[in-house]
Amino acid sequence: MEKQPLFLDAAAVLQHSSSVDAEFNSLDAKVTEFIGLCERLRTENHDLRQQLAAAKNDAKRLNERIESAKVKLESLLARLPD
Repeated sequence: MEKQPLFLDAAAVLQHSSSVDAEFNSLDAKVTEFIGLCERLRTENHDLRQQLAAAKNDAKRLNERIESAKVKLESLLARLPD
């Protein structure tokens, strides 16, 4: 069985080209949107890491203040007469 050569007329080439262009443009838009999303998430992740570090520092400082107040209160209670 002999293969027949494929002949495309100008309209078929333009239609195929338009279809490929449309698919390419759609894919390009999706990739661009994905890149933007990745950049926004990277920025948000960075901001959240900074907020977490600040919250940890605040918690540490507050725990130190609580411990200091506890020591002072125990000292005061020890001085109270029975």
